[in-house]
Amino acid sequence: MNKVFPQGDVTSTTTAGPKALAGGEASHNHLCCSRRGACLSAFLLLLLATLAALITLATIVGFPPYTPGAQACVTPTNRTGFLCHDRRSCIPASGVCDGIRTCAHGEDEDESLCRDLPRSLPGFLVTRCGDPASWIYSDQKCDGTNNCGDCSDELSPASACPPCGPGWWRCQPTVFRYCSCIPRSLCQDHVQHCSDWSDEYSCPGP
Repeated sequence: MNKVFPQGDVTSTTTAGPKALAGGEASHNHLCCSRRGACLSAFLLLLLATLAALITLATIVGFPPYTPGAQACVTPTNRTGFLCHDRRSCIPASGVCDGIRTCAHGEDEDESLCRDLPRSLPGFLVTRCGDPASWIYSDQKCDGTNNCGDCSDELSPASACPPCGPGWWRCQPTVFRYCSCIPRSLCQDHVQHCSDWSDEYSCPGP
């Protein structure tokens, strides 16, 4: 004799198992996703807070100066200069190691530059005179003034200095300070500065 099982019980038992299992897995997955989302959000908030703190600290304390090697530049008067670490300020070569901190961070008076002059200076800041033991700053070459003492910075073929500019009068100066020109401001001042007196009789003055 065949046994007949109630259809309702079989159906309910068969369908209830998978539904209950699926529901449990969905609940578990939803919980994991929620936890992961919460962890990710917390991590991002922590990262943003750290970045904000670093930016605030840098603003208060100040960013460290950019410190490249010594670099040459051209001053507004078209002379050789020293580029400060801010990469904007160009000071005259003769302003380096003069005891005055001209650059914002004082790198023009840095010990590495000034400890053994002129050997510690980069080559673009130095010009040798006729006497190899003597030297001047590069911006003092061809400035009309006898900085070397023998006029080698103004007259020697190696200096290749241009003719006297509009603010100068060409003559053979009697004053040791000048080599082949004198400033026009000295003309007609009732004092002889040229060996031929042209500063008093020919020079039209400034």
